[in-house]
Amino acid sequence: MAVQVDGLVEPGFEAVRDAFVRNFDEHGEVGAGFSLHVEGRKVVDIWGGVADPDSGRAYDEDTLQLVFSTTKGATAHCLNLLVQRGLVDVDQPVATYWPEFAQAGKETVPVRWLMCHKAGLPTVDKRLSQEEVLAWDPIIEALEVQEPFWEPGTQHGYHAVTFGHLLGEVIRRVDGRSLGQFFADEIAAPLGLEFWIGLPESEEPRVSPMIGSLTPSTDEIPSEMRALFEQFMGPDSLLGRALSLNGAFETGSFNTRPVHAAELGAANGITNARSLSRMYAGLIGPLEGADAAPLFTPERLDAVREKQTSGNDTCLTVETVFGLGYMLSSPFSPYGGPGSFGHAGAGGSVGFGNPENGIAVGYVMNKMMMNLSGDPRTRGLIKAAYDAVGAKTAFV
Repeated sequence: MAVQVDGLVEPGFEAVRDAFVRNFDEHGEVGAGFSLHVEGRKVVDIWGGVADPDSGRAYDEDTLQLVFSTTKGATAHCLNLLVQRGLVDVDQPVATYWPEFAQAGKETVPVRWLMCHKAGLPTVDKRLSQEEVLAWDPIIEALEVQEPFWEPGTQHGYHAVTFGHLLGEVIRRVDGRSLGQFFADEIAAPLGLEFWIGLPESEEPRVSPMIGSLTPSTDEIPSEMRALFEQFMGPDSLLGRALSLNGAFETGSFNTRPVHAAELGAANGITNARSLSRMYAGLIGPLEGADAAPLFTPERLDAVREKQTSGNDTCLTVETVFGLGYMLSSPFSPYGGPGSFGHAGAGGSVGFGNPENGIAVGYVMNKMMMNLSGDPRTRGLIKAAYDAVGAKTAFV
């Protein structure tokens, strides 16, 4: 049975809709949304499938979706906005703004290294309950006393969950508002977004639950591969500890109300495709229907896209390329071409902007694939979007 796809597709962008439909036919898509802005104008905003297989609820215009690490882009917007306002200097020590951070060899770690995963704090040694992590202060206190897992600045490794707490605490110390409140006031409201870091209970019925997991169960792994898997992603590996925050989160945690309500700036943003796309469109240029000027100045846009990392990622064990809080377009994060910046989320979601081509993309879904970036569903959509505007692509 063909999937029902609804929404906006302007003339000339029919191939984007075709790519969206192919994801259901070829990649087992269950429920998803995709949106594309060009020069600040929405030209594609489509959705389809099933939001909740248990109830049969349709994936419609009002559906909201948790987007895991795609949230990191939203958090990076917040800190970069404070930098743009002259309230934070990325080359000053973190301890300038957060004095308690200056422990266990972290006295001179600059804010810049928090933003590009060079701080050596992808997890903590202390075992914290999920409730403690969601409460904010216990994980902040653990990070303050944590000795870095490598000499800060000498290498980079993906701070899968701690990224949000590290940047969020700098924001809180400088501004006084929590990360979620700052984002709501300074990013979501001016741009007219349905995007929350800390979801109000009133919006909970709109959320489509995540289906599947980032990692296979043990019985799904061939016996000859299990030792290698445990070494790379097992609970005692650095990546496994980073993803679970040393055991605080398990499969299914992110479908619960307490997790949705918390402010996990690295992992629990809840939004839709049109808001993801609109958010990046509102950073890179004038936005249709918004009174405010672009949130980032041309100078800030250039600064956030300056490459900060090179070589192997200590946690992911592949090469990742980061700017100031964002993934930059690369084979690992294929955002279409040079100059693109944004962030992907575990299992498939992505949001990014490309100022040179005026393109901003948002993709959300409920069916997780086993990847952290470069999902095959997004590759087809991105290529179709670039083709439609006559722009060249790379890595897709």
